[in-house]
Amino acid sequence: MTAPLPTSRSLRARLASVIVILDVTDAATYALLPPCADPGFDHRSCDYWEDADRGSKAIRLDWIDPTQAADPSPSPRPVSANPFLADRERPPDANPFATGREALDDNPFAPRPAARATVPDSAPRKLRLLLRGLAVAGSYAKVLLEDDVPAAYCQFGPLTAYPRAQRTRDLYPRLPDAPLPAVITCISTTGAARGAGLGLRLVAAVCTDLADRGFAAVETYPMIGAGSDETSAADPEFWASAGFVVAAPDDRYPVMRRELA
Repeated sequence: MTAPLPTSRSLRARLASVIVILDVTDAATYALLPPCADPGFDHRSCDYWEDADRGSKAIRLDWIDPTQAADPSPSPRPVSANPFLADRERPPDANPFATGREALDDNPFAPRPAARATVPDSAPRKLRLLLRGLAVAGSYAKVLLEDDVPAAYCQFGPLTAYPRAQRTRDLYPRLPDAPLPAVITCISTTGAARGAGLGLRLVAAVCTDLADRGFAAVETYPMIGAGSDETSAADPEFWASAGFVVAAPDDRYPVMRRELA
């Protein structure tokens, strides 16, 4: 969501603040998601970008309460479009050369595969959505804490994880198809944290992380004319101040893009 540029007074007030940026990788970090500035929305039950047809930003209390029953029909895990990630999709103990029920030989000289992150079916649906690609592509969200208080939230990841982003991008055939970019679908700061540049700081950390993961570019799909609390993707002015440029102009939904070093 759009935040005004920091003033000298707000900057001075936060010079002594301790800023920590955490990846959302488990229930504990998921619990740190800050509230939306508009109480009609909630990050914890938003699947607007993950579901191109029925996704919503509205509060759904049964998603937020972890004691509720698990969704009987969770979204299928998206198939990676990157052929070089195929091997990482296999279970860690799978032997690609084994046939039938052939057991995997125990090789004491081979490194043990890293344990894959698991999310119980009883976990909130949004948490399951955020962690579904953790073992392959890394985390899909970060939270910024200011003096241990959650102040900003950002959601991102590979384009294949967000069907609505892919649908939006398909409207602009002149955008480059290869390599596919990462996307930032949500950037939000709490009302109390506005004016200190925390959203920009969080976006910078996300871009650095995505570059380290091998992405060549990142895109976002803001809305022109929406209020600062009415859109999850901020506005073009915010993204321009974060180093993004207009890759596909539009009167309502331009595509903003930043090349990653």
